[in-house]
Amino acid sequence: MWSHVVGFSIFPHIGGFLGWFFNRNSVPTWYENLKKPSWCPPNQMFPIAWTLLYTGMGYGSFLIWKDVGGFNSKAIIPLGLFGAQLALNWAWPPLFFGIHNLRLALLDILCLDGLVVATMYSWYPINKLATMLMVPYLAWLAMATCLTYVIWMDNPEKKPRKKE
Repeated sequence: MWSHVVGFSIFPHIGGFLGWFFNRNSVPTWYENLKKPSWCPPNQMFPIAWTLLYTGMGYGSFLIWKDVGGFNSKAIIPLGLFGAQLALNWAWPPLFFGIHNLRLALLDILCLDGLVVATMYSWYPINKLATMLMVPYLAWLAMATCLTYVIWMDNPEKKPRKKE
């Protein structure tokens, strides 16, 4: 059973690592030059926070998987919602850091917020601890959503000049 705990706990880190790996060069260049609010967390905080958040949500997904009896019809909604929110979570770094599309990154994270709430709602009757493990994630996402919005508003996209 411990291999399942480890596997579920590590799984969310895969997309987080890939997002960092493919977009790491944008942070010291493009991201550092953006106008950001005073309450923006320091860059060193992000890997620490995401390590804890991914591990917590991964362990929570293990608890749900265990309590519904594995991958079966009872797991479709709670683990399907979890997988959908994880896909949107993994999509955010390429949108924000990769293609610098702040508007699309904001749309992504707003949908992500809704899916996390839906995931938690579906998890609550199954395992309250698993649901509580998602609370720090939802709190971080609330901050990240506000941060994405403020950065989008404070850094308007440059429109290409029309040739005359």
